[in-house]
This record gives sequence, structure tokens and C-alpha cells, in this order.
Amino acid sequence: MAKRSVETIVDPIILGKLQAMADRYEELMKLLADAAVVSNPVLLRTFTKERGALFKRVERFRQLLRVLDEKRKAEVLTTSVQDDEELVQLAQEELIELTKREEMLCQELEDLLLQDERTDMRNVIMEIRAGTGGNEAGLFALDLFRMYTRYAERRGWTVEAMDTSMNEAGGLKQVVFSMEGDGVFRWLKFESGVHRVQRIPVTEANGRIHTSTATVAVLPEVEEVEVEIRPEDLEIECHRSSGPGGQNVNKTSSAVRITHRPTGLVVDCQDERSQHKNKTRALRVLRARLYDRLQTEQESRRAAARRSMVGTGDRSEKIRTYNFPQDRLTDHRINFTTHGLQRILDGDLDRVLEALQEQERLEKLKNFEFLVTSNPSIGALTTPGAPALPAGPARL
Repeated sequence: MAKRSVETIVDPIILGKLQAMADRYEELMKLLADAAVVSNPVLLRTFTKERGALFKRVERFRQLLRVLDEKRKAEVLTTSVQDDEELVQLAQEELIELTKREEMLCQELEDLLLQDERTDMRNVIMEIRAGTGGNEAGLFALDLFRMYTRYAERRGWTVEAMDTSMNEAGGLKQVVFSMEGDGVFRWLKFESGVHRVQRIPVTEANGRIHTSTATVAVLPEVEEVEVEIRPEDLEIECHRSSGPGGQNVNKTSSAVRITHRPTGLVVDCQDERSQHKNKTRALRVLRARLYDRLQTEQESRRAAARRSMVGTGDRSEKIRTYNFPQDRLTDHRINFTTHGLQRILDGDLDRVLEALQEQERLEKLKNFEFLVTSNPSIGALTTPGAPALPAGPARL
């Protein structure tokens, strides 16, 4: 992985951004000790979360400042005691070691600055739907669902099905599920889009290759304080579940359908026997979809971000092909090809996702100044006179 030069990362502009983060961190520490904040659960949670997002960056920044100070002292020593060769040699050796530490800290700070704390560390709600291709598309959608759940098992993440609809061939019409764990959205955010499969179905007598598709949506999960949903904007219906189920799932009106009138978004949850649990899950999905819509609208106004090769947010684009006859997976966004489809469908997604992560990092480096000024975790903290209280929840 290529490193940016030390001179670039410690540019005065970047140091100013980092110093603003450190100042905000100190401000948050005082706020979290304030009795008025401690007694307000919403503010306490908001400020604690913001402090946690800043902690690593501020810690590394302080370490970098100490290293830079020690380097200056060592440099002064090498020029002021030139008649003492032993002392000069010790100072030069210390300079070499300090420079290595400086480069390491600069690399860590680069990685931390390039993270998008708004979403990268969030849990996700994923939706997989069968596309063109009939029953074969449903079987492929089921393959994708298994692939992601097995990848989650490897990572130690938790998967919870929220709404499942099967077809007559045993495939999926659609599935909505949540995934919780460390950095889930950071790893899975590139999966949104159209996935295409090319293979010979088991029912194909003539050995012809069929092409089918499934769509995947990855939505960052949000808290109630981030997206305000007004009760008067909701139309809530209860109905009996459809499809296969247990003794009660099809006999009681436990399934819940919620319509958000202002946007027309509809969410249906039926996997639980409890109407209350289905309603809670449906609201989680609705909140994530509303947040995703808000983010998409905001990003559409930032032309520089839309030039990125990775994660354009266009759900209609064909992002990946799974070619079974050639045992090949190709991600079309970054021209990445690898083999061993069965291993990948068994959850071994690391090579693919790491390639996408690296491409995103390179794209962000090209637009580093844009990133610094547009990321609320960075740019907003540098606004003179910025209020200590957070902005209210997004309204849709």
C-alpha cells in the first residue's frame, strides 16, 4: 500500500483540521461532565458517540505532535553539539527512529481521516430481491443471502431476518435482514447494486447457460434521534402473513405493513409471530430507507463525490458477475476478477471487499481536500463559533 509523504499529511491545513478535532474533543469531555447533559439521555448518547468517533484521531494527533516536538529537539542537538561526535551520533539515531514513528503515525492518521464516521461504523439493513430470470433468479438471491450470512459468521457478526418471501421453487422473492457487528457498513457498503449470475440451471436439459440477476441494497441503520418519523405521517395495517409458517404465523394478523405517506415508502414485516415485534422491525427498516434517501439526495448535490468509481449509489448498475462455467467472479466497477466461486459463495469475500476498499481509499486520496471540507466529522468541527449542541434529527 502506497504511503503519502510526511510533508503532505502534516500540511498546516490538515494540522489545523486535526487541532480543531482535538479542541472539540476537549469540549465534549466538559459537556459529558455537565449535569444537564448527564440527565438528558439523548444528548448523553449523542455526545458520547461523537467523542468515541474522535478518540483515535485525537490520540494519534497528540502522539504525532509529541514526535514532531522530539524531532525538533533532536535536530537542534545535532547542530549545537557538533564537537561531541558520540552525542551527535546518538541524536542522529534518535532522529531516524522518530522519523519512522512519524511516518507510521501519519499513515494511521491518513486512514482515520479517510473514514466516514457518519456511516462506516454503523450496523446495516440489507435487502436482496430476485430480478430477471424467474425461478433461477430466486435461487441466486438465496445464494447471495447465504453468502452474506456465512461472511457474517466469519466476522462474528449477528444476522437477524426481518422479512422473508420464498418462491415455489424454494428460492427467494426477497429477504430483508439486519446485520450487526464491528464496522459492518464499512465492509458491505459496496454490495448495493445488480448482481448477475451466469450458469446452467439444474432443470436445463440442453446444457444452456442462463443469465439471471438479483438486486442488493445495503442501508446504514440509524437511531430514532437521527431521523424523525411523525406518527401522523404513518399508515399502519395489520394482516395475516403469507407463505410458509408455523402454527400461528398464518392464522393471526401479526404481519405489519407501514406506509410513509410523505414519501410513499412501504415496509412489510411478517417473520415474527408478535405484531409488536413486526412493527418495531418495520420501523427500523423504514428509518434506514428514509436515511438512505436523505443521504442520496445530499450526495447527488456533491458532484465530486459522484465521480468515484466505487459506490456511486446507482442501484440499477450491474456491479458484479458470477460466471459458473468459468468459475469466475468479476466486479465491473474496478475491473477486478478472481476465481473460486464456491469458496466465495461460502462466505470468503475478503479478497473482493479488500480490493473495493483499496480503490475507495485511492479515490478519496485524489479528492482529499473535498473529503476534509465535506465530512461532518472533520469539516463541521472547524467552523468558527460552531454550536456545541448537535443538529436536530433529519425530517422527511
